[in-house]
Amino acid sequence: APTQGDLTAWAQQGVLLLNTVLTVAQGQAHSHANWGWETFTDTVIERLANEYDNIVFMLWGAHAQKKAALIPDDKHCILKAPHPSPLSAHRGFFEAHHFVQANQYLMAHGRTPIQWAPGISVD
Repeated sequence: APTQGDLTAWAQQGVLLLNTVLTVAQGQAHSHANWGWETFTDTVIERLANEYDNIVFMLWGAHAQKKAALIPDDKHCILKAPHPSPLSAHRGFFEAHHFVQANQYLMAHGRTPIQWAPGISVD
């Protein structure tokens, strides 16, 4: 089990983790929805999707899955699964194998696979 949650290695490989809403009041899920974050995050997604090819978008949860409409699926890989929160992770997230699928897609398109966990291969 990991002893820390530092995902710097993912960022250094080009992984961007992005919630649809970037702030929340403590203990109040979705409390900052409709504050304008969606406009910002939609723009980030659209710019990435339109300016680059062969990006893997992992859309986890109902809010994220709505963003598939912003992504041309003919030039990107769109993977959908339930949100990985402790409340829903066992409802399909673990079975989705998104990390393996992402690396398979990247390699099929001549891209370097992501090293998701040091010393563990998922390709």
